[in-house]
Formats: sequence, C-alpha cells, structure tokens
Amino acid sequence: MAALKDVTAIAGIGQTAFAKQLPESEKTLACRAIVAALDDAGIAASEVDAFASYTMEETDEVEIAKAIGAGDVTFFSKVGFGGGGSCATIAHLAAAVATGQASVGVAWRSRKRGSGPRPWRNTAVQLPTPAQWTRPYGLLRPADEIGMLARRYMHEYGATRDHLFNVALACRNRANQNPDAVMYERPLTRDMYMTSRWISEPLCLFDNCLETDGALACVIVSAERARDCRQKPVYIHSVAQGLPAQHHGMVNYWNDDPLTGPAWTAARQLWKQADFGPDDVDVAQIYDAFTPLIPLSLEGYGFCGRGEGAAFTEGGALESGGRLPINTGGGGLSEAYVHGFNLINEGVKQLRGVSTAQVPNAGTCLVTAGEGVPTSAVLLRS
Repeated sequence: MAALKDVTAIAGIGQTAFAKQLPESEKTLACRAIVAALDDAGIAASEVDAFASYTMEETDEVEIAKAIGAGDVTFFSKVGFGGGGSCATIAHLAAAVATGQASVGVAWRSRKRGSGPRPWRNTAVQLPTPAQWTRPYGLLRPADEIGMLARRYMHEYGATRDHLFNVALACRNRANQNPDAVMYERPLTRDMYMTSRWISEPLCLFDNCLETDGALACVIVSAERARDCRQKPVYIHSVAQGLPAQHHGMVNYWNDDPLTGPAWTAARQLWKQADFGPDDVDVAQIYDAFTPLIPLSLEGYGFCGRGEGAAFTEGGALESGGRLPINTGGGGLSEAYVHGFNLINEGVKQLRGVSTAQVPNAGTCLVTAGEGVPTSAVLLRS
C-alpha cells in the first residue's frame, strides 16, 4: 500500500440535496451526484473508466455507466459491510489508477433510507448465520447491538451520557453552520438530549444517525492529472481496511476484547503507511452512525489511550477550535446519513478550504468508515 502514497487524488466531489424524503429514484440521485462530481473536476463522463461502490448499493455500474455516458470501463468493484465500505471505495479506485488499470474512477453512494424500508423488517429472508446469534434474542437493529457495546464501555471505563452528548452536540453545532445539512439551524441542548426518548437504552434519539435520502460521489485520478483539474487536488495519502480476528458483527462476541473493534486493525495498517501520525491530523471525519462510535474510534485510531475516548470529548475537544474538530459538516448524526460518504466529501472540502466550518490551514484529514463492522479509513492531505 505504500506504493499508493500521494500518487492519486480526489479531483471532484458532488452531492444531491439531503432530506427525509426525495422524489427521485436512487438511480437518478446517483447520476446527479456523479455528474456534479465530474463537473466539479472538469472531466467528461466519457473519460470515466472505473467505478467503486458498496455491495448494499441498489444501483449498479452497468446502468450508471450507460446513464451518464461513460466510455469503456476497465475496473469495477464493490465493498461489503454497509458503512464500513465508504473509504474502501476510495482505496480500490486509488489502487486501480495507481496501477494503470484505469485513469478516471468514480465512487458513489445513493440511498433512500429516509423514505425506504428498514432492512431488519424483512422477516421472510433467512437470517445470515451471525444474525442467528443476535436477532432471536432481541438485538434486531444496529442500535440494539451498539447499545450493548455502549453499556459495556460505560461499565468498564466510566463513560456517561454526558460524554455521548458531547459527541451529539459537536456534530449538531457544525450542522447548524451547514445550509446543506438536514439539521441546519436546528440547535440541540443538553435538556433536549437528556429528555429525549430511548431508542435502545443507553442510546437515546440523539445518539442515533439521521434517516436520509440523498447521494454523493467523488472522482479519483492520478496526482499528476489532478493538478490540472478545476479544483485544488486532495491527495490520497494512506488507505486501509480492517477485519479483526474472530470478528462477529457489531457485538464482537468472540473477540478477546469486544471494545477493540475493526478500527484498531485498520489503524495499524493506515499509520504504518503514513508519513504522519494522529498528533498531526488537523481535522477528522469519524463515522458517527451512533455517538459511542466516536470515543471507540478515537481510541482505535490512536488519538488517546485505551478507555480514554469518553474523557477525550470533554472541554469542547471535538468542537471547532478544539483538540480535534470532527465531522465539520454535521456527520451522520446531523448532516445526513448516507453510509458515511458525506464524511469523505467533507474531508475534501476541509482540505480545499471551503467547508462551512473551516478549520484554519487544515492540511491533513482522517476519514473513517463504520466502527463495529469490517471497516476502512483514508488519510487525505492537501
């Protein structure tokens, strides 16, 4: 993976509006986001020869390629595990471009989760083997599984709901600055948080991500070509995926320590290939389907010690001007939940210097995919 260091770049990003319900189909939303990303880069659709998406993506490269007017496609891949796949789509395209398998890659995610069905409601489908160990016993939704991890984390390390509120508040404060965010100009207070309804105790309403319709995309090319594109290039410095030994979904039943999840595995690979470390990260976009994933990820990616992630959130550490500003567009908790792809685009905006909550002189950004599932991460630099 060292051969990938800074040899490719994200040259264009695009997105649709975000809302609880959008009228367009997922295919239409995907095409709009991709065309916007190509226009942002100044690259014709006919030059696209690579695609990467999630296995959970309902649109596919065949139909998307025809709809946008792509040329011959020489590379395409799909990444599993829902939110864990976001950064891996970037990794796959970076590898394809760096090795000459393709020259212009597009990664995308289009989703109608806000207006669509919930996956766990489909009881007619045979449960996969891992789910047979959880769903019959009441762990029906991801929130239930993460609720188990959160309760254990609280028990072992003294984390409290105030620590989880710190995470929710930081994301909401940034969304309040972002006109594209679903929660734009909708403040969150501690009283609102503490009195909100339970979703899966100890997780309340504001510990859970939004349910959103929308799509995003980005364009990956060689670093050399990116320097001639319309926008300031954002270089792909290091990439990694992580699947720990004896992993078992979000509950990590069989791990020696369920609280050392996939982030720890991905982080070892990510930092091993990088020229800088956690102390050199200016801003982070950390996957936030649920608030407890932030302290767990802070530990996994080395921003603090084992069991110190909750305390790390204190004193405004995650806010603008804090120790580590996170999720500066609002994240999945308050901008939009599109399986984490908005975190990639927000990382690009930060390094271009155009974020609505811009970190001054940001030159490095960590973007992570879902903790709790086989995951991925990317280090971006300007």
